[in-house]
Amino acid sequence: MLGPAKKSPEHLEALDRVKEWTRERFKLPEEAVILVSEIVCSLPGCPPLETVVAFWTMDRTRHHFKLFKPALEVVNDDLPFDWYMDALVVPEGYGCECC
Repeated sequence: MLGPAKKSPEHLEALDRVKEWTRERFKLPEEAVILVSEIVCSLPGCPPLETVVAFWTMDRTRHHFKLFKPALEVVNDDLPFDWYMDALVVPEGYGCECC
């Protein structure tokens, strides 16, 4: 269920940290759009909170990945390797509810 949520400064800092790590990891320019958010998963076997990252390269290609933990628990080593970037491409027309 989504709704307004009060986010602590620590939570907002964690989201910003993941955003900057993503920029650095994939060598994205400052003008690249990067979105980081947490989503609630109610499916069996899913962690209660997941951190979802979506970003667009300068050629407007969308990429995304999930980290199966809250943003406050994410560390730099949790992000995919930079050589995996092509595997993170979201094909055009692909239905994705997360981002």
